[in-house]
Amino acid sequence: MTTPLNSLQRTPSPAWLRRARILLWPSPTRPSRKERIRAAVGAGIGLLITALVCHGLGPSGPANLWLMAPLGASAVLVFAVPAGPMAQPWAALGGNTLSSLIGLGFAFTGLDAEWAGPIAVCAAMLCMLALRCLHPPGGAVALTAVLTHTTQWTYPLFPVFVNTLLLVCVGAVYNSMTGRPYPHPQGAPSPGPSDGRPGPAEPDALSEVLQRYNQVLDISRDDLEALLHETERLAYRERLSALRCSNIMSSPPITVQFGTPLQEAWNLLTRHDIKALPVVDRYQHLVGIVTRADFMRHADRVAGQPAGEVRALAERLRTLLRPTPGTDSDKAEVVGQIMTRQVRVASADRPLIDLLPLFTEGGHHHIPIVSDDRRLVGILTQSDFLRAWSRAVHDGWRQG
Repeated sequence: MTTPLNSLQRTPSPAWLRRARILLWPSPTRPSRKERIRAAVGAGIGLLITALVCHGLGPSGPANLWLMAPLGASAVLVFAVPAGPMAQPWAALGGNTLSSLIGLGFAFTGLDAEWAGPIAVCAAMLCMLALRCLHPPGGAVALTAVLTHTTQWTYPLFPVFVNTLLLVCVGAVYNSMTGRPYPHPQGAPSPGPSDGRPGPAEPDALSEVLQRYNQVLDISRDDLEALLHETERLAYRERLSALRCSNIMSSPPITVQFGTPLQEAWNLLTRHDIKALPVVDRYQHLVGIVTRADFMRHADRVAGQPAGEVRALAERLRTLLRPTPGTDSDKAEVVGQIMTRQVRVASADRPLIDLLPLFTEGGHHHIPIVSDDRRLVGILTQSDFLRAWSRAVHDGWRQG
């Protein structure tokens, strides 16, 4: 009896294999092919220029060192991780040169290499951390000096300092030309969210978390904060993009018609504590919207009252709302005479995130929601939008 192929494919991996994969297999996140080629070509160019220049400056002969081997690791950092703190000019120059001095000193002690090498690397790391110039190839520089029994006092200057200086200079030109600022700013304030929201982590909170983490990170604090802001912004957008206007709109909306008396419309506004009333025809098609601002604007036009005083404004509003006896009137009497006819609307199935610019930049406070046949089905207010935004933020924090 044969076993089907698909059943073999569904056989779960052993627990130890899954654990090993989690611990040892790299994260799937990786740079694009273009970025990988950019970094590799840059490292090759940087090492080539450094080698050509230093070979011409240095003494000839196989026994004379004019290009140090740890420079290859420095090139990887400078060109592949140009934004990392460990790849910055001070880290490269200070780390390599300082480590070469320490390695040179231990080479002079006469200790066996198995003792002098580890101690030299340990001392180099402590010094680099203390002077904020941690550069991983620096450990190799110190170890190389011990293993090769280097006793030339010029070793820290040439090849170490000159090699590193040339590589950093080429890195500054190449990285900047290919869109990777180098040296990368390490103390500039990070950009906040573009929509005015508070950031995902306040500076004091982020500092406390980093202090509690208590490990060396090859990313600057400002870059980390910027990444958190961008991640939070995308998370908000993803959560809000799933919402439609129909999910949060007020339905059915309180409406009036063209011929509704002003006093009746005003009573609806004050009784329900709302700021706008959609105006519809008998088929529920939207024909306009009347707001408190419309009432105030037309109250200012009422004759016979001095303008600019609170009591006078209240009196003009009462005059506007009071029906005029007879058939002739020199003021507005019904909603249709003061309503706004040009109304911005949205469909019920429109993503809520699309309305963000209308509320934040367009100055809109109320957006009527209409069906496919243009009938009014609800109204979306700025308060409704803010409540939905608040729920998205709260849910995101609770899930996090």
